[in-house]
Amino acid sequence: MKNTLCIVVLSFFSLTLNSQPVFNLQDTLRGSLNEHRNWFDIQHYDITVTPTYETKSIIGQVSWTAKVVKPANNIQIDLQQPLVIDSVIYFAPNTKSGKALPYARNLNVAIANFNEKLNINANFKLVIYYHGIPREAVRPPWDGGWIWKKDGNGKPWMSVACQNIGASVWYPCKDHQSDEPDHGARLTINVPDTLMAIGNGRMIKKENNQQLSSYTWEVKSPINNYNIIPYIGDYMGWSESYNGLKGNLDLHYWVLKQDSTKAKTQFTQVPQMLKAFEYWMGPYPFYEDGYQLVQSPHLGMEHQSAVAYGNKFGNGYLGRDLSGSGWGLKWDYIIVHESGHEWFANNITTNDIADMWVHEGFTDYTETLMTEYYYGIEAGNDYNYGLRRGIQNNKPIIAHYGVNEEGAGDMYNKGANLIHSLRHSIDNDSLFRQILINLNKQYYHKTVNSVDIENYISKSAGFNFTKFFDQYLRNTQIPSFVYQYDEKEKILTYQWKNCVVGFNLPLALSYKGKKYQLSPMDYIPQKKLITQPDFDIKEFVKLINRLYYVTTSIEN
Repeated sequence: MKNTLCIVVLSFFSLTLNSQPVFNLQDTLRGSLNEHRNWFDIQHYDITVTPTYETKSIIGQVSWTAKVVKPANNIQIDLQQPLVIDSVIYFAPNTKSGKALPYARNLNVAIANFNEKLNINANFKLVIYYHGIPREAVRPPWDGGWIWKKDGNGKPWMSVACQNIGASVWYPCKDHQSDEPDHGARLTINVPDTLMAIGNGRMIKKENNQQLSSYTWEVKSPINNYNIIPYIGDYMGWSESYNGLKGNLDLHYWVLKQDSTKAKTQFTQVPQMLKAFEYWMGPYPFYEDGYQLVQSPHLGMEHQSAVAYGNKFGNGYLGRDLSGSGWGLKWDYIIVHESGHEWFANNITTNDIADMWVHEGFTDYTETLMTEYYYGIEAGNDYNYGLRRGIQNNKPIIAHYGVNEEGAGDMYNKGANLIHSLRHSIDNDSLFRQILINLNKQYYHKTVNSVDIENYISKSAGFNFTKFFDQYLRNTQIPSFVYQYDEKEKILTYQWKNCVVGFNLPLALSYKGKKYQLSPMDYIPQKKLITQPDFDIKEFVKLINRLYYVTTSIEN
């Protein structure tokens, strides 16, 4: 996958942090495109792994196919301790015989030396053999690593969750979000023949050898490193076809045999979700790889074309409505949220995890879109407004670049409210919907930076939202709509305060059958004559609060 722009420097955007976090060499090695990483472009991963449940250990090998972008002779390989690299074999371009490379290990990173310069645009291959007892996840999916559990019948149930900690927690890779394999990945999983193994995309081969079964899965599209995941257990599955915007989409469902009855009822929500999301955001981005929903030994994750599901076959978020509005109990949170990531996170991926609001903010907003599609616009407004109770405003959403620092937790609920505010400011739902669809066309299977998305929205909307994005992404202040209303003269005076210099978010409102356009500035009070005789300023201001993530106050 080609990067729209690779950021390798630190950016200290925070306007409100009282103390800066401390980053070390390992943070920089993981988070930056340094000289040992920026010279090659991953084309394909071919991963083989054999887990042993009894010892919680794995043996594996990974083949990298990569293209040379510029001259270099050292390469960084990411593999987190305590996993051990056994050997690194290099296959020069157009050769079938490999040679072992010398390498030096520095905690979670190994630097291997080619001792030769490679030609630009040439493809080379590395095969890395490794083994060990990988880090075990304590609280997946938030705490990453291998998951070793048993199902209700006492059979092994294994998987991996690694978004936060990185894919190098279980296989050697270029563990940086900006470089997805252009031509996808293949995953072979060797398991006891009493179990089944599921991976991303489509199963292309199954082989039996004595008491072992070998399952090979393949995804042809570019894919995030952390999305390549094995699921191993006593699974059963079924399939159906969804007639979507690009034709028939294969849907596959995999659950533990013990849960098949409940799952078949709950998973009927998948076609409903796809119908709503294709309306709002365009075609599902991975028709060639199909869509799978796989029961997992953790709550859920957006594993591309093999979405992890662990919501116990009930609506809401483990039975709760995160918005408190009631609408969040009308649909299954994990089916909706994690599938929404197929558009934002998997189709459109950020180069640096500091910009992860693009993943989580837009995907959190798909919950509002799902609610609105089936229950109406006011239901969507209720749901989105209710999400505000989860906003902390303790630090800016965008984190520091180049040091593997994930964006702040507010990228979820605040991100969704940011988008809702933007949508109402644009005041054209057809245009807003087209922006979502066109984003997924423009950046189809690509990686981006936040500024790419910001600039694209501004250009498409015909308004410069730069200060708006600075306010909500790089600052913790909540803009305040400060106003006075003269009941006798029917004049509303207003402006923005508690905001970045130049904040100028337009407010579009429909009140009692009439449309109002307000253009507050942060430095010049604006005035608007209100001719409507039954105008109620309290109701009007309440409407502003409902549709826009702002505070309101009366000017003293």
